[in-house]
Amino acid sequence: MSALFHPKDDLVVSASMDQTVRVWDISGLRKGTPQTGPGNFDTFDNFSTVKYVLEGHDRGVNYAMFHPTLPLIISAADDRTIKIWRMSETKAWEVDSCRGHFNNVSTALFHPSRELIVSCGEDKTIRVWDLQKRTAIQTFRREHDRFWVLAAHPHLSLFAAGAPAFA
Repeated sequence: MSALFHPKDDLVVSASMDQTVRVWDISGLRKGTPQTGPGNFDTFDNFSTVKYVLEGHDRGVNYAMFHPTLPLIISAADDRTIKIWRMSETKAWEVDSCRGHFNNVSTALFHPSRELIVSCGEDKTIRVWDLQKRTAIQTFRREHDRFWVLAAHPHLSLFAAGAPAFA
């Protein structure tokens, strides 16, 4: 459902409808042979290995991302939860869950510079969470919108939310 690069390391985090979050080691891409010409490419499988499989969601996972500076991952799922995971060099584990959405959670993002999480879902809300306390501190509701995607500005406290347009 989603895949994002780590901000510094040779890792990718992916979210899947099989209820897992996977962390992929892509350091093999650095060892691959350079490709030349249009249409010459190799598959991700030839240069990557699964480093961690994170299990804990009860339904499909829609989105996962790395924290910009801390060894954390966040995931958003159809089980109405946001999970926070911690990683070390040898393992990854669930730290806590944020509960409060009343329907599928589509996206959850770490704020780029503050200890906050921003999430959106099909319950017509965008929620702001305190990362340390794991509690919702603000909820924005739009009665006619089911939010599916969020984007964070890299330097400002600005977020964009997307909702499907229905005729």
